[in-house]
Amino acid sequence: MTGFIDGLLNVSPLVAYIAVFCLVFAEDALFVGFVIPGETAAVLGGVVASRGEVQLGTMMALVVCAAVIGDSVGYEVGKHLGGRLMKTRLLARHSGRLENAQDFLRRRGGSAVFLGRFTAFFRAVMPALAGTSRMPYGRFIAYNAAGGVAWGIGFVLLGFLAGNSYETVAQAVGRDLAVVIALVAVAALVAWHVRSRRRQQRRRPASQGRDKGPNS
Repeated sequence: MTGFIDGLLNVSPLVAYIAVFCLVFAEDALFVGFVIPGETAAVLGGVVASRGEVQLGTMMALVVCAAVIGDSVGYEVGKHLGGRLMKTRLLARHSGRLENAQDFLRRRGGSAVFLGRFTAFFRAVMPALAGTSRMPYGRFIAYNAAGGVAWGIGFVLLGFLAGNSYETVAQAVGRDLAVVIALVAVAALVAWHVRSRRRQQRRRPASQGRDKGPNS
């Protein structure tokens, strides 16, 4: 792993963009996350940006797009392959954790898709489980995109701020730092929901008044 990380930090900008995009994409679409967590690739993308070799904004955009597209592919894989996917040798070894993920999805629905983005195992399997359970794609993509934006920007920025101290950050990624970023993202999501409900409540009296009309 150390050799891989060192290699990624010393490639050309174009190769760095492609490598980070492919690793984040493949984590959810092809279950590569069991070998190389996408969060490590996202953090390293930020580290490369901190060295001035790539643009920070471009790296963030690529990581977010890779996360959202990879999740969508994983959703389609789960939707069309269904139970056969869960019986593969790779996933059969994690049957207990899969049951926990499925239970989490049943209880929390779209929120599980959003929160699952911040846990390595859930991030790798949640899109496929959502597809297998036939969650409406519109609902899935809304929570998936929200999680992808929060996760992608958060971890790339984390690597950018860490710079050459990325090794210390990489050891903590997936534990405390992931929890902090997830909590911030959840707070933002809750605030968005509250504001949306308030706007809807304000619109209802106005629409009711128009429906009654002047002659009612």
